[in-house]
This record gives sequence, structure tokens and C-alpha cells, in this order.
Amino acid sequence: MTQLAQVAVSTTNIALMGSLGIGQVAAGGLALTLFNQIRTMCVGLITATGNQVATVVSAAEKRNTNADTEIRDVVRSSFLIATVAGLLGGLVLIGLGWALRWLWQDASVLAEARPMMVALAPGLLPCLWFQVLRQYSVGMQRPQALLLVTLASVGLNLVLALGFMHGWAGLPALGLTGIGVATSLVFLITFAVFWAMVRHDAELGATLPIRMWPVHGRTVLAELRLGTPIALTYGSEAGMFSVLALVMGTFGPAALAAHNVVYQLVYIVFQVAVGLSHGASILVSKAVAREEFRHARGLAWLALRQAAIVSAVVGVAYAAVPDLVLTVGQIGGKGEETVHLAHVLLLIAIVLQFFDAAQNIGNGLLRGVADTRAGFRLSLVGYWLVGLPTALLLAFPLGLEAAGVWWGLTAGLAATAGLMLRRYFTLLTRRERAEPRVLADSLPGTS
Repeated sequence: MTQLAQVAVSTTNIALMGSLGIGQVAAGGLALTLFNQIRTMCVGLITATGNQVATVVSAAEKRNTNADTEIRDVVRSSFLIATVAGLLGGLVLIGLGWALRWLWQDASVLAEARPMMVALAPGLLPCLWFQVLRQYSVGMQRPQALLLVTLASVGLNLVLALGFMHGWAGLPALGLTGIGVATSLVFLITFAVFWAMVRHDAELGATLPIRMWPVHGRTVLAELRLGTPIALTYGSEAGMFSVLALVMGTFGPAALAAHNVVYQLVYIVFQVAVGLSHGASILVSKAVAREEFRHARGLAWLALRQAAIVSAVVGVAYAAVPDLVLTVGQIGGKGEETVHLAHVLLLIAIVLQFFDAAQNIGNGLLRGVADTRAGFRLSLVGYWLVGLPTALLLAFPLGLEAAGVWWGLTAGLAATAGLMLRRYFTLLTRRERAEPRVLADSLPGTS
């Protein structure tokens, strides 16, 4: 539910861009794609925080000891990593606004996108701080306040975005850039509110560090050892989407606008899978810490079935009422070519989102067994050795253009999903066979 509320913010932004025109959808969608690329990689650095907290808690329960100091140490390290990543990521985003002119992008699209990228950059820092608190609350298995804050952010974002777009209530009329300003402000406000809620929660507040020091180097390094491969994995996937968005831009603003709108629709199902992936990942971490490998295997199949059901239901809507679905981007009547391409991509998305959800869950499962490096290696194979070459081959030599890009994307996601899930189940089988021999003396009743 939190993931759906979160994606509602970006979906609302796409709809507001559509009210300004196709050019604004192309430019704003490009800015959001690049922002999400950087944000996703930065979030990856701290995503393992939830797993670390869950593991520390489970280990303490098993030993019947107090884990408060260890939990605070993990959270402080995560805040430090988030701060450094947010500052550097914001600078990179601003720099990209000028670097893209050398990548064959439409000059008018870039002129609209640059100010919005500058407006989004400061929001990266509170966004990542919010994610630290999120991972902490999820690791402690108390995410209820997270859902409430995220739901409230949807309405707040809409009000602020409209105000800054049109200059309501004495605010400056910034047009497309106003959406970026509103988004950054929403990140800051939601972090402050969430911090207050977590601080006053009886259980979460007890182990939430108030001072951000001391930070122990060994804990930072441990988190980076887990988080860096996750960031690279996320970056590998988001990078392929970003590169293919640039490829779509070479076909003109209409193709880029159609791509941005349909991608946002697929992103909704993706975010549901993210929620299932986070939940399964935390529960797998706890199960593996207790050597409950059969349970860990069942959690994987449960998450995959749930994601498949959501993908199927949404796919039926794509096929049955495509015009209604596409109203999210307000592209109806704003260009026959854009509308036609959006319909084509929407049909491909029916297939794509099954594999997109599966690879996301596979990534979370590998995170649950602390095998984040394998996730990165497998993503390189699936996305860059299968997905990107297939997309370029279908788009250019075979002449499928926009449809070819999306079929290539589908192939990359399918390959990645298969590789990650195979790795996860293989690891469980190996550990299940090894644990009785290694831990027989310390685990009474193990046979």
C-alpha cells in the first residue's frame, strides 16, 4: 500500500504534465526518469538497512540479548551514507541537464527539462533520509506510520504542484518547473513528519538514534558491502530504462511522450512488486537466520503468485479499456501518433510487467539471503547483454522502432528474472544441505 501511495505521486505529476502539453510530458518525463535513476541507485545503498535491522533483532532474540545499541549503529551509518549520496546525486542530476545535449536529444525538450532537474535535485537529500527511516521501520516490522505519511503526501503533492504550476495563492507561476519544486518540498515535509511519528512511536522511538554520532567505520563498510551491489543492481535496471528513454527520444517527442506515459503505468505494477519484494526480503532474512529454509522457499513462491495476480488483473484493464487507462497522461486528442504509439506500448506492457515484477522479487529474495553481489552480476547479464542489444536490434536494423525498444526491454527483464530466481532457489538448497552438518552441535533436534 505504501508503494502504491508513493507511485501515486509520480503518476499525478505525469498527469499534471499532460495538462500542459505533449512537449511538457516528454521533457518532464525525461527529468523524472533521470531523477529516478539517481534516486534508485542512492536508495540501493541503504536498502539493506532493513535486512540488517531484521537480522540483528532475530539474532538478539535467539541469544536472548538486547540489540538496541546495534540497531542504532546501523541506522546512524545509514543516515551518513544517505547524506553523502544525496549531495553527490543532486550534483550529478544538475550536470546531466547540460550533458544530454551531446546525446541527440531534442533541444526544445532539454530546454524544458533542465529547470525541472535543478528543482528536483535538492529534494534528493530528504528523500533519502525518509528512506532510511522507512528501512528502519520495515526492519522492525512496524511500517504503519510509513503508509499514513505516504498517503498524505499524495494530496500535498497535488496541491503544491498545482500552486507552483499556475501561481495560485501568491506562489510564482513556474509551469513545468513548479512540479519539480513541489516534489522537493513534499520530500522535505514528509521526512519531517515521518521522523516525528517514528520518534513518538513506543517501540520505534526507543531505538531511533537522536544524535547522528558516533558512527563506526566497520558498520558503514558492512552496509556498503551489502548496499553497493544493490545500488549497482538498481542502477543497472534503471540505467537500461534511462538509456532506452534516450533511444525513444531519437524517434521524436511523440514517441518519448508515449513511452513516458506507458512507463508510468507499468511503474505502478512495479511498485506493487517492490512492496512484495521488501516484505518477502525481510521475512526471508528472519527465516534464514533461524535456518527455516523451507519457509524461505515458500515465501518466494507466495510473493511471485501475488505479483502475478496483480499483473494479470492490471493487464486485463490494459487490453479491455486502453483509452481509459491512458487518461493518466492526458494524451487523448493531443497527437494521433502519440496516442497510437501509447496503445502499442500498452499491449507490450501486458507481457513486460510479469517479468518486471518477477525480477524485482528475485532481487529482494537475494537481498534476504545477503547475496547482493550475485544480483548485480545477473542484472548485468539480463539487462545489458540481453535486453539492450535486443532492443537496439529490433528498433533499428529490424525497423520496429518504439515497439522494438519495448520488446527488447521485455527480453532483458525476463532473462534477469529467470537468472535471479534460479540463483535464489539454488542457494537455499545448498544451505539447507550444509546447515545440518555445520551446525549439528549447536542446533538440538537438527537431523
